[in-house]
Amino acid sequence: MSRIGKLPINLSTGIEVSVSDQNLVTVKGPKGSLSTQVDKDIIIKQEENQLIVDRPTEQKRHKAMHGLYRSLIFNMIEGVTKGYQEKLELVGVGYKAAMQGKVLELSLGYSHNIFMTMPEEVTATAVTEKGKAPVITLESNDKQLIGQVAAKIRSLRKVEPYKGKGIRFVGEVVRRKAGKTASK
Repeated sequence: MSRIGKLPINLSTGIEVSVSDQNLVTVKGPKGSLSTQVDKDIIIKQEENQLIVDRPTEQKRHKAMHGLYRSLIFNMIEGVTKGYQEKLELVGVGYKAAMQGKVLELSLGYSHNIFMTMPEEVTATAVTEKGKAPVITLESNDKQLIGQVAAKIRSLRKVEPYKGKGIRFVGEVVRRKAGKTASK
């Protein structure tokens, strides 16, 4: 049995979970509501204050989906209770970030600034402290969406290994390479 799939999901107070006939799982909590479509073969049962995800057979396909859907539902419950946060820092001379409503403006050393519209579900803030790299903070209740937005921002200027310039996650370790050595 799947190690992750067999674990029950504890439901705290204030969380409302509903499963429709077409296996559409909807989770409502203090930070909003999320829903996802679950495969028709996966069985979702609610017992007291726990949610149990089960599979009908030991087929490889059912085993693969068992842990997947348990994790997706757990992430939705975690999102509507606590929410998720990602922090990105811009390392490089002249790199800047600023928020203008729902538009993130990035100056990353290109000939033009980059304007990126944030999805409705994601809240972004850009903080620039003197002597430190600018930090972009993303907050949302949807783990998949916030990860996708953070990856898109990071892809605009990947960290290069020689000087360490680029956009990175806060706390990310960048493996540095030695440059050319002078010849005799």
